[in-house]
Order: sequence, then structure tokens, then C-alpha cells
Amino acid sequence: MLGPFQKRLKRFRPNPPQVLAFGFMIMIAVGSVLLSLPVSSANGVGLPYIDALFMATSATCVTGLSFFNIGGHFSTFGQLVLLLLVQIGGLGFMTVATLAALVFRRRISFRERLILQEAMNQSNTEGIVRLIRKVLLYALIIEAIGALVLAVRWMFEMPWGQALYFGLFHSISIFNNAGFDLFGMFPERASSLMHYVDDPIVNAVTMGLIVLGGIGFIVISDLLQYRQHKKLTLHSKVVLTVSGGLIVIGTLVIFLFELTNPQTLQPLSPIGKVFSSMFQSVTARSAGLSTLDTADLRQATQFFILLLMFIGAAPGSSGGGIKVTTFAILIGAMVAMVRGKEDIVLFRHRIAKDRIYKAITFTLLSFFLIVLAAMILSTTEEFPFLGILFEVTSAYGTAGMSMGLTAQLTTFGKIVIILMMFIGRLGPVTLAFTLTPKTEKELFRYPEGKITIG
Repeated sequence: MLGPFQKRLKRFRPNPPQVLAFGFMIMIAVGSVLLSLPVSSANGVGLPYIDALFMATSATCVTGLSFFNIGGHFSTFGQLVLLLLVQIGGLGFMTVATLAALVFRRRISFRERLILQEAMNQSNTEGIVRLIRKVLLYALIIEAIGALVLAVRWMFEMPWGQALYFGLFHSISIFNNAGFDLFGMFPERASSLMHYVDDPIVNAVTMGLIVLGGIGFIVISDLLQYRQHKKLTLHSKVVLTVSGGLIVIGTLVIFLFELTNPQTLQPLSPIGKVFSSMFQSVTARSAGLSTLDTADLRQATQFFILLLMFIGAAPGSSGGGIKVTTFAILIGAMVAMVRGKEDIVLFRHRIAKDRIYKAITFTLLSFFLIVLAAMILSTTEEFPFLGILFEVTSAYGTAGMSMGLTAQLTTFGKIVIILMMFIGRLGPVTLAFTLTPKTEKELFRYPEGKITIG
């Protein structure tokens, strides 16, 4: 005879958001155990579990925050564990599981298609398996091209074997918007990509990988089929327009704010000034790499980058934030209100009410979570408040940029940042669906009421 708990457990069938949450938890748990092993460290001493958990979460949630020198602290085994977590976390574990099912010619059930629909932020399950095939193909091709170009560039300064490894590691890390780098193994160099602040090849390839990883596979697929269909979907138009606009505006703002800063742009050549301004604008949206020291930026620039991290990348990508489509709907709502219009119209398409409610809910939940976490950390961490707010936003937006707080976090602070990275990767709405029971349809509606606004 089964007990009451066993009966409930047997009847329990997790919904798609719960499957995604549990899947990420399992990946993080396995990764943390592997990273805590002595074999993962270059010095043969295992990491404390909380540090291993932090690094596994940062990799799986493709954030890139780290208090370790990745190239110097981790062994090749540890680096490969991080890289595998980044790849699976960026593509989505359900995408990788679908690949395994396709390889073994196993049929994808309707329930699994629903989970894939949730993972890819699709409105229905039609063509979802075909999309997954494209996602895997595009990712492998883009990462391979990026790895080859970077490897050829770095062969001029390191052995070809090391250059190939560096090219592969950084291509996967950059395309998945993780932001881990190995250049810390060279003591004479600055961290991240600061050594290549005015290198045209490294800058162009890195920014290209970040943008392709940030616009999402749905948009990439749409662009590749443009010659055949001669049109783009509304989603692609919004993502490309808003992403392009944010890159241009971000480049101009950072250039103007930092032009006379002797610690950032002032000493650079004209081409270096342009490259570094554009690079910070691109990377702020979710990538985490940098060619300038974020701590040396002016406070106005740091706060502006914080706003870019909050907006984030596109749905269906490996990036975080509230997403550019959400930002577009909010701007559209403001414009419609100012013009006295009832509908939000983007590219001659009226936005459905449920999309508007979801955008507002997502933005407010994200804002409240970031503010709450920043307030909590301001009482436990000895650091300026802007730096704390910056770090929390970076964790939630899976951006991976840091003003130096990560290296000084207390154990409690690490737990808070871990939670922010996890929630940011899943999204607060998905997490809410995971934690709340299935809602029943309301059988009645309350009478309409009016309150004064403004």
C-alpha cells in the first residue's frame, strides 16, 4: 500500500517551467561537485563547496561572474567542466537532450515539445523540433568559425595548440554570452580582453559573436531565410531594431562620457576609442567581457551600463535581462499614452494585451528583485552602493560585468548572487509558475472601477 506522500509523489507531473528549473538545478549540482574536486584546480586543492557552487551557477546561467582567475586557478579539466556547463546552459539542457534523442532516433513526445516551447520562448509547439535542429546547427557553425578566426589571430603570439584551445574556449564562452576568459594565466597581462582594446580582429569577432548570441536563434533563422521569404517576422524586426539602436546609443553615450577620462578612453588612439566604446556597449547587454576596466569608468557611465544590463538581450537567446522585446513594448506603451492612442503598435502590428501585461509584470518583478537584493547586500557587504547595485544587476541580467564586489563577497553575499543568477537565467515569471500551483479559470469578473493616475 502506498502512503499519502507516495501517492502525491506518483501523481506529481511537473509542468514545463518546473522541468526547466529542476534541470538547471541538477546541472548546477553536478557541476559544483565536479568543480570542487582537487583535479579541477591547478594547485590540486579542491574548492570550498560554496565557491564551487558559485562558479557552477555562473557557468550554467552563462553569467561569467567569478572571483577566480579562470586561466590560472583551474586545471584543464576544471576549465573544460566550466566550458561544458556554459555550452549546455547557453543552448539549454532541453536542447541538448533533444539532440541526444534525435541521435538515438527516439520520438519527441508532446509533453517534451511543450517543455521545448517554454525553453525557447515560443508561442506554440509547431515546428519546435525543426527549430531545435537549426539551433544546434547554427550554434556549432558560428562557434566553429569564431574559434578558427580567433585561433589564427592568436597563433601569432602563442603555440598553435594553445591558440586552438584558446580559440575554442573563448568562441563558446563569448557566443553563449558567458564572458569567461583564460588570459589570467598570463601574469603580465590585464584581465579579460583589455590587452586587445584596439585590436580590430579580436574586437570584430568578439562583438560579432556577442551580437549573434544575444539576438537569439529565432532571429538568426529568420535572417538566413530572408532571401527565400523576402520578409522578417515582427519579432525579428523588433529585436534587430531595438538591439541596433541600443548599440548605437550606448556607443555614443560611453564615448562622450569617457572621452576625457585619463583612465579609459583618453590615452587610446582614435580607432581604440571607437572600438572600446562600441565594445562596452555590446558586452553590457549580457556578455561580461571587457576591454576597459569597469571600475575605472565614470559613475555616469557605470550607471548607464547598469541600465543596458537590465534591458539585456533577446528572448530565445543565452542572454538575460528583461529582454529587448519587453523594453520595446514598454516604450511603445509610453508613446501610445503620450499620443492618446489605445493600442501599442509596432511595425504596423497591434500588440496583444496579454503580451503587454507580461512585459509590465516581468519588468516590475525584475526591478523589485534587484532592489531587494541590493538592499540586503548593502547591509552585509562593505562596498559602495552603486557597486552593489551594479553587481546585482549584472548577476540578474547574466551580464557578468563587475566593479570588484564579487571578489570580496561574504558567504551570505555569494548565496544572494547565486540566487540572482539562477532567477535571472530562468526569468522571474517562469520561476513564479514553477513555485505556484496550477491556477483555475475564474468563473466571474468583478465590476470595473476607476482610480486617478498621475
